[in-house]
Amino acid sequence: MTRCDILAPLLVAELGVGMRHPEREVTEQKGGCFAVAIVLLSLLLIGTITGLIVWGLNANAPEPEVGEPAANRIGVYVESAFRTEGNAEITVFGEVRPRVQIDVVSEVSGRIIKVSPHFIEGGSFRSGEALITVEDRDYALAVSEAKARVAGRKLELEQSLADADVAKRQLVNEANPSDLALKKPQIIQARSALEASELALERALSDLSRTQISVPFDARVTATAVDEGQYVSIGRTVASVFSTDKAEVRLPLSNADIAALGVPIGYEAEDDLGLSVELVADVGGATRRWAGRLVRLDASLDSRTRSTFGTVEVQSPFDVVEGEMPMAPGLFVAAQIRGRALTDVIAIPAAGLRAGGRVFIMNDEDLLEVRNVVVAHATAEVAYLTSGIAEGDRIIISPIRNPVPGMALSPIEDAADPVQLSAG
Repeated sequence: MTRCDILAPLLVAELGVGMRHPEREVTEQKGGCFAVAIVLLSLLLIGTITGLIVWGLNANAPEPEVGEPAANRIGVYVESAFRTEGNAEITVFGEVRPRVQIDVVSEVSGRIIKVSPHFIEGGSFRSGEALITVEDRDYALAVSEAKARVAGRKLELEQSLADADVAKRQLVNEANPSDLALKKPQIIQARSALEASELALERALSDLSRTQISVPFDARVTATAVDEGQYVSIGRTVASVFSTDKAEVRLPLSNADIAALGVPIGYEAEDDLGLSVELVADVGGATRRWAGRLVRLDASLDSRTRSTFGTVEVQSPFDVVEGEMPMAPGLFVAAQIRGRALTDVIAIPAAGLRAGGRVFIMNDEDLLEVRNVVVAHATAEVAYLTSGIAEGDRIIISPIRNPVPGMALSPIEDAADPVQLSAG
């Protein structure tokens, strides 16, 4: 048996030429060497073609670029710092209250015979205007009686003076006559009786005037407790009213707020020339504004919060033009107060001021710098710095996760919501 006789069946079986059949065994054995040659030539041809293809692909492949890998830069929004001057401003909140709010009490007794048309909830009236009139007949009679007593006491005094004159003439030759003989005690008694009767007349006139119940300031009625025909006694509450000449707003002030205002604890403005305040509230579907003055600060601190209170006054809160809204008691308002002057400071967006008094800067090489700054004043929109930042520095206003000094940055040119700075 030759080598071809051995290899031919194996090659045919491995290459899947076909299944063996008894009738083909003689033919396969005869052509074994020829089949081996064909298979070997085929394998050689396939290998040659594959090698040529691989060589062609490698020859035409582009050369890889050689150089430093590109830095992975983080996009950030930036705003330029600028030098400015202005005033420190704070915004605090408080409730409007009247300067005076009292219960009106009757000082006389009697039946109510008349009430003013303005004696209703919400009604307004002027200083001295009568809200209620109590029946005054008894008080008018008391006045007449007091006048009669005054007239009688005057007559008694004139009589005492005349008697003293007669006694003086009669005792002109007497040495050291007594005061009683000269009628001097009688004159003193008559004068005292006259003064007492005059005081009684004043009291009667006062009681008569009090039958018309009023208050000594312009006011509004918040509640009424009596009506026409009703009997009132001394000390009976007839109404509750509040003044309309001034309105007040009590504002809580922290230590930082006091520093921004630049006024001491216990501050009192002179001649109503306190710090300028703008009061803002949403009333009747629109934003309303009123002008006021910070006129004083409390002289003590709250032991729990370590804060104090300031008082803002608004003149004539109900005297408004048509279409405007009065500043009524009970409104909750935002007070924007202009405080101390800020000179030669650097202004940056408030978003650029980080915790711990730090600011993130994009330097000229577009790398992150972290700087410590000194803050003169900060609001919700802008921070004013006295050191740590130069004019023109690019302040990063967008968040950065895990900031590391020297990290590569890329400025985003168009911010979706640019930060607007105000110098005032």
